[in-house]
Amino acid sequence: MAAQFTKTEINVKSHPQPTTLVKQIQGNVQVFIAPQRLLYADIFAQGLRVAGQGTKVLLVQLFQTGINQGLQNPRRLVENLEWLRCEAQRDLSREDIELTDAEKSSVLELWEYTKSAIAKATASLIIIDEINLLIKRSLVTEQELLEILEKRASKVNIILTGSSMPTAIADYADQITHRRN
Repeated sequence: MAAQFTKTEINVKSHPQPTTLVKQIQGNVQVFIAPQRLLYADIFAQGLRVAGQGTKVLLVQLFQTGINQGLQNPRRLVENLEWLRCEAQRDLSREDIELTDAEKSSVLELWEYTKSAIAKATASLIIIDEINLLIKRSLVTEQELLEILEKRASKVNIILTGSSMPTAIADYADQITHRRN
Protein backbone atom coordinates (compact mmCIF):
# COMPACT_ATOMS: atom_id res chain seq x y z
CA MET A 1 0.00 0.00 0.00
CA ALA A 2 1.46 3.37 -0.99
CA ALA A 3 1.84 6.04 1.65
CA GLN A 4 -0.68 8.82 1.49
CA PHE A 5 0.61 12.38 2.05
CA THR A 6 -1.25 15.62 2.15
CA LYS A 7 -0.09 18.46 -0.06
CA THR A 8 1.38 20.27 2.98
CA GLU A 9 3.39 17.22 4.07
CA ILE A 10 4.82 16.76 0.59
CA ASN A 11 5.94 20.39 0.39
CA VAL A 12 7.59 20.23 3.81
CA LYS A 13 9.46 17.02 3.04
CA SER A 14 10.53 17.92 -0.47
CA HIS A 15 11.50 21.51 0.38
CA PRO A 16 13.50 21.55 3.61
CA GLN A 17 14.00 24.90 5.34
CA PRO A 18 17.00 26.71 3.88
CA THR A 19 19.98 27.19 6.12
CA THR A 20 21.53 30.60 6.30
CA LEU A 21 24.87 30.64 4.55
CA VAL A 22 25.45 34.32 5.19
CA LYS A 23 27.41 35.05 8.33
CA GLN A 24 26.41 38.16 10.22
CA ILE A 25 28.90 40.96 9.72
CA GLN A 26 31.09 41.55 12.76
CA GLY A 27 32.62 44.95 13.30
CA ASN A 28 36.39 45.32 13.46
CA VAL A 29 38.62 46.38 16.30
CA GLN A 30 41.59 48.47 15.19
CA VAL A 31 44.42 49.46 17.50
CA PHE A 32 46.76 52.38 16.83
CA ILE A 33 49.86 52.55 19.02
CA ALA A 34 52.08 55.61 18.79
CA PRO A 35 54.72 57.12 21.07
CA GLN A 36 53.16 60.58 20.79
CA ARG A 37 49.98 61.40 22.58
CA LEU A 38 47.77 62.89 19.96
CA LEU A 39 44.83 61.87 17.88
CA TYR A 40 46.22 61.39 14.39
CA ALA A 41 44.68 63.25 11.50
CA ASP A 42 44.02 60.06 9.51
CA ILE A 43 42.00 58.53 12.36
CA PHE A 44 40.05 61.75 12.71
CA ALA A 45 39.61 61.88 8.92
CA GLN A 46 38.30 58.31 8.92
CA GLY A 47 35.67 59.32 11.47
CA LEU A 48 34.68 62.35 9.40
CA ARG A 49 34.53 60.27 6.20
CA VAL A 50 32.30 57.62 7.80
CA ALA A 51 30.06 60.29 9.35
CA GLY A 52 29.85 62.14 6.03
CA GLN A 53 28.52 58.96 4.43
CA GLY A 54 25.58 58.99 6.85
CA THR A 55 26.88 56.61 9.53
CA LYS A 56 26.89 57.54 13.21
CA VAL A 57 30.37 58.03 14.71
CA LEU A 58 31.32 58.57 18.33
CA LEU A 59 34.75 60.03 19.11
CA VAL A 60 35.69 59.84 22.79
CA GLN A 61 38.76 61.43 24.30
CA LEU A 62 38.71 60.13 27.86
CA PHE A 63 41.68 62.13 29.13
CA GLN A 64 41.63 65.20 26.89
CA THR A 65 39.67 68.16 28.14
CA GLY A 66 38.07 71.13 26.49
CA ILE A 67 36.36 74.28 27.56
CA ASN A 68 32.73 73.51 28.39
CA GLN A 69 32.96 69.96 27.11
CA GLY A 70 31.74 66.74 28.63
CA LEU A 71 28.64 64.61 28.33
CA GLN A 72 26.34 67.60 28.73
CA ASN A 73 28.03 69.54 25.93
CA PRO A 74 29.19 67.26 23.10
CA ARG A 75 30.64 68.73 19.95
CA ARG A 76 29.06 67.79 16.66
CA LEU A 77 31.18 67.74 13.53
CA VAL A 78 29.07 67.10 10.49
CA GLU A 79 25.65 65.71 11.20
CA ASN A 80 26.69 62.24 12.38
CA LEU A 81 29.89 62.72 14.39
CA GLU A 82 29.60 63.24 18.13
CA TRP A 83 32.87 64.26 19.82
CA LEU A 84 33.16 63.95 23.58
CA ARG A 85 35.95 65.05 25.86
CA CYS A 86 36.30 64.72 29.59
CA GLU A 87 34.88 67.52 31.71
CA ALA A 88 37.90 68.72 33.69
CA GLN A 89 39.93 71.87 34.11
CA ARG A 90 43.34 70.48 33.10
CA ASP A 91 44.96 68.01 30.71
CA LEU A 92 44.51 64.58 32.30
CA SER A 93 46.61 62.68 29.79
CA ARG A 94 49.93 63.56 31.43
CA GLU A 95 51.19 60.54 33.31
CA ASP A 96 53.03 62.63 35.90
CA ILE A 97 49.84 64.00 37.49
CA GLU A 98 47.60 62.40 40.08
CA LEU A 99 43.91 62.54 39.25
CA THR A 100 41.54 64.03 41.80
CA ASP A 101 38.41 62.14 42.79
CA ALA A 102 36.32 64.57 40.72
CA GLU A 103 38.54 63.98 37.67
CA LYS A 104 38.36 60.20 38.09
CA SER A 105 34.60 60.47 38.38
CA SER A 106 34.42 62.56 35.20
CA VAL A 107 36.58 60.06 33.26
CA LEU A 108 34.54 57.10 34.52
CA GLU A 109 31.25 58.83 33.69
CA LEU A 110 32.46 59.28 30.12
CA TRP A 111 33.66 55.65 30.07
CA GLU A 112 30.23 54.41 31.23
CA TYR A 113 28.61 56.37 28.40
CA THR A 114 31.11 54.85 25.95
CA LYS A 115 30.47 51.30 27.21
CA SER A 116 26.74 51.81 26.74
CA ALA A 117 27.29 53.11 23.19
CA ILE A 118 29.38 50.02 22.41
CA ALA A 119 26.78 47.61 23.79
CA LYS A 120 23.75 49.34 22.23
CA ALA A 121 25.41 50.21 18.90
CA THR A 122 24.35 53.85 19.12
CA ALA A 123 27.19 54.51 16.67
CA SER A 124 28.66 52.26 13.99
CA LEU A 125 32.18 53.57 14.54
CA ILE A 126 33.47 54.34 18.01
CA ILE A 127 36.92 55.91 18.36
CA ILE A 128 38.38 55.84 21.87
CA ASP A 129 41.50 57.90 22.33
CA GLU A 130 44.13 56.95 24.95
CA ILE A 131 42.26 53.90 26.18
CA ASN A 132 45.50 52.55 27.62
CA LEU A 133 45.44 55.22 30.33
CA LEU A 134 42.25 53.74 31.80
CA ILE A 135 44.20 50.60 32.58
CA LYS A 136 47.49 52.30 33.54
CA ARG A 137 45.64 54.42 36.08
CA SER A 138 43.71 51.40 37.41
CA LEU A 139 40.33 52.85 36.50
CA VAL A 140 39.39 49.63 34.67
CA THR A 141 41.08 46.29 34.31
CA GLU A 142 42.44 44.82 31.11
CA GLN A 143 39.92 41.98 31.53
CA GLU A 144 36.99 44.41 31.77
CA LEU A 145 38.02 46.17 28.57
CA LEU A 146 38.42 42.84 26.79
CA GLU A 147 34.94 41.72 27.90
CA ILE A 148 33.42 44.95 26.59
CA LEU A 149 35.08 44.40 23.22
CA GLU A 150 33.93 40.78 23.08
CA LYS A 151 30.32 41.62 24.02
CA ARG A 152 29.97 44.62 21.73
CA ALA A 153 27.06 44.86 19.37
CA SER A 154 27.94 42.93 16.22
CA LYS A 155 28.10 45.81 13.75
CA VAL A 156 30.14 48.19 15.89
CA ASN A 157 33.61 49.05 14.61
CA ILE A 158 36.02 50.27 17.26
CA ILE A 159 39.29 52.18 16.98
CA LEU A 160 41.46 52.25 20.10
CA THR A 161 44.46 54.56 20.36
CA GLY A 162 47.24 54.88 22.90
CA SER A 163 50.94 55.21 23.47
CA SER A 164 50.90 51.53 24.45
CA MET A 165 48.32 48.76 24.53
CA PRO A 166 47.88 45.78 26.85
CA THR A 167 48.88 42.54 25.15
CA ALA A 168 45.45 40.92 25.50
CA ILE A 169 43.79 43.89 23.80
CA ALA A 170 46.36 44.01 20.99
CA ASP A 171 45.99 40.24 20.49
CA TYR A 172 42.21 40.60 20.25
CA ALA A 173 42.36 43.36 17.63
CA ASP A 174 41.72 42.68 13.96
CA GLN A 175 44.31 45.25 12.94
CA ILE A 176 47.23 46.79 14.80
CA THR A 177 49.14 49.81 13.55
CA HIS A 178 52.39 50.77 15.27
CA ARG A 179 53.45 54.30 14.52
CA ARG A 180 57.00 55.45 14.85
CA ASN A 181 57.54 59.19 14.94
